Amino acid sequence: QAQLVESGGGSVQSGGSLRLSCLASGDTYSRYCMGWFRQAPGKGHEDIARIYSDDSTNYADSVKGRFTISQDKAKNTLYLQMNELKPEDTGMYYCATGLEWCYLTGDPDYRGQGTQVTVSS
Repeated sequence: QAQLVESGGGSVQSGGSLRLSCLASGDTYSRYCMGWFRQAPGKGHEDIARIYSDDSTNYADSVKGRFTISQDKAKNTLYLQMNELKPEDTGMYYCATGLEWCYLTGDPDYRGQGTQVTVSS
């Protein structure tokens, strides 16, 4: 069964950094893309970043220049380096994949259980 497991969340002060990891089991590690989305209380789902099989990436404008997505395909692991964190980055962060989601036409087929990121001012 496909499984994505996130880790690395926590609480930091504004301006701090965190690195999230996502370990994919089985054949979950997608040949299309892997990525992250987040959800904050009272806010909608926001896609943050995707990385494709050719290592090309895209980012939401809200995180561009501060967050970096990367992957280690040999380890079936996805990363999100988050720098210059702001209080508005607070939320639950999810690792995700899926063909339609990768091509911005639908929701993820798979997602992890999420890891909480809290940024205090």
